[in-house]
Amino acid sequence: MDDIIKIIEKIAAVPSFSSYEDRLHPLMNELLEKVPGSELYHVPDNNLVAAVPGNRDVKPVALTAHLDKINHFGESPPDRLPFHDDGTRVTGQMDNTAGLAICIWLAILAEKRSFPPLYLLFSEMEESYGLKHHPHLLKNDGKGLHHGIGAERISRFLISENMLPQAVITVDTTPLFKEKKGVALYSEHWNFTGCEPGDPEKKRTDVVRNQLTEIDPDLFVSNNTNDYLHYGAELNRDKSAGIPSLAIEPAIYPYHTINEAVHLEDIARVIRILERWLERTE
Repeated sequence: MDDIIKIIEKIAAVPSFSSYEDRLHPLMNELLEKVPGSELYHVPDNNLVAAVPGNRDVKPVALTAHLDKINHFGESPPDRLPFHDDGTRVTGQMDNTAGLAICIWLAILAEKRSFPPLYLLFSEMEESYGLKHHPHLLKNDGKGLHHGIGAERISRFLISENMLPQAVITVDTTPLFKEKKGVALYSEHWNFTGCEPGDPEKKRTDVVRNQLTEIDPDLFVSNNTNDYLHYGAELNRDKSAGIPSLAIEPAIYPYHTINEAVHLEDIARVIRILERWLERTE
């Protein structure tokens, strides 16, 4: 785990608060330079899309995570945010440092594994917290922004560039387990978005959910809100698209505060699940 912990520490340190996600762009570019053949696209305003070559001739899979952290530090945040690794948990602004690091790590593994091509979708403004509680800390007081705008912009970019993936897996963190370890799986965005799924989307979602729970039968199948809702809704406006959007999330506790913590065992578990799933995706 040493290498991924180093990635987590680097990402955790950057004060990439909502509307200031571009502060993280140089580091993401630096990390992706370690991925042979990767191509990075900037999607206005603060979103990134990376295309990573695969070792099989199949449609790409999209892995997503959000770039923004919640600003719990006020108007004068430190240049480098705190981070701690006690050998069991990593502590800092782990929402969504953990998800970003997992996506980057899987991209690094891709060269030597039997993975499909990957799209890494790194979004702005997943968090609604700042808009609700302290809009004055956002650029331009948050005007023109809303929760999920990054995932919406990325989805429109993928459609316009004919870069539609076969599936979208969002990696975020979940508060559902409180202080206990665990990994959750979300799969039915339509329960929140109100977008009635077409038959292709529903059938393919069932397939992917079953594949993931077969790999790890102890996954906690539930539902909650994050960018997977927006990818599911936007990419399936054409009901024939049939692009499943799911989320897989390690536990985080405490949540939406300073010193959020994620168990290293849960991070390793998510990586193992996605490694196995990517190797069997057709």
